[in-house]
Amino acid sequence: MRLVAGEFASLKMLYFATTGNAQAELRWAHDSFLLQIIPAAALSPPIRAGLPKPANQAVNVTQAPVLKWTAGGHAAEHDVYLGTDAAAVAGADSGTADIYQGRQTTMSFSPAKLDWSTTYYWRIDEVNNLNPDSPWVGNVWSFTTANFLIVDDFEDYDAYENQIWFAWRDGLGYGTPGVEPYSGGNGTGSAVGDENTPSYTEETIVHGGNQSMPFFYDNSILRYSEAELTLTYPRDWTEKGVNRLTIWFRSDSANAAEPMYVVLNGSAVVNHDNPNAAQIEEWTEWNIDLQAFADQGVNLANVNTIALGLGNRNPDVSGQAGGSGQMYFDDIRLYR
Repeated sequence: MRLVAGEFASLKMLYFATTGNAQAELRWAHDSFLLQIIPAAALSPPIRAGLPKPANQAVNVTQAPVLKWTAGGHAAEHDVYLGTDAAAVAGADSGTADIYQGRQTTMSFSPAKLDWSTTYYWRIDEVNNLNPDSPWVGNVWSFTTANFLIVDDFEDYDAYENQIWFAWRDGLGYGTPGVEPYSGGNGTGSAVGDENTPSYTEETIVHGGNQSMPFFYDNSILRYSEAELTLTYPRDWTEKGVNRLTIWFRSDSANAAEPMYVVLNGSAVVNHDNPNAAQIEEWTEWNIDLQAFADQGVNLANVNTIALGLGNRNPDVSGQAGGSGQMYFDDIRLYR
């Protein structure tokens, strides 16, 4: 990582051990010295907001982001600043109209929908009215919004309140009946997520960013497997003249050759042209003209759900049971 003189850099270290004793050491190295445990003099307790999400200088960020950060050790509340001018954000205070976004009690903030292809700057000041050192003025971070709409890039899922199977409803469902959040399975042979990774997503086989969705299908009994996402944003698939859905996928040659499809609003189905798509071993972009869904009656200005599936979804077609396999999906986007 590149550090900037005079600025604080937030570090977060996670470790776990399943048996026996555990010891963790945090080390660093540089051209001028060998790998060594970081000396205590280089570290300080976190008093400022840190670990911004989106990450500092991130690109292709959704126009409807949820800004997140970790709190300083003495913070009781958080002042949020956001704008398109770095110097203005750096110099703003609580009286600066249009830049000061208000005081938050939680470590997240959802701004109004942002413009396309625009760089935004933001700052979090930590506040505690009982502490004479308050406020602790934060660094200015930046991110740039995409020139396309992001349906899902799978980067926000984690092992806490935003697990991937909370969003993508598969054949298994999640949770316990009567206890929120709960969702029953969709009655198909699908399973999404990976319990062996910290984020419950795929963290090695990715197309973009750090995470993708692992998708397991088994059509031996139910003939098809799918996972469905209920949309919050974007639901208007005509915004800025978008007319093309793209889905990146990767498969395994050992998979059963099952039809691959996408469904909007639970009924409009488009199949992949390649009957062997489930066996392609490299990342492949699937482009779909949105008119193919409009022709089936979908109101593209009000899309509620999108589902990905493998197998024969038509209940009127009988046939032999299908096979099984594993897919990876990433970077579902809308382009103009």
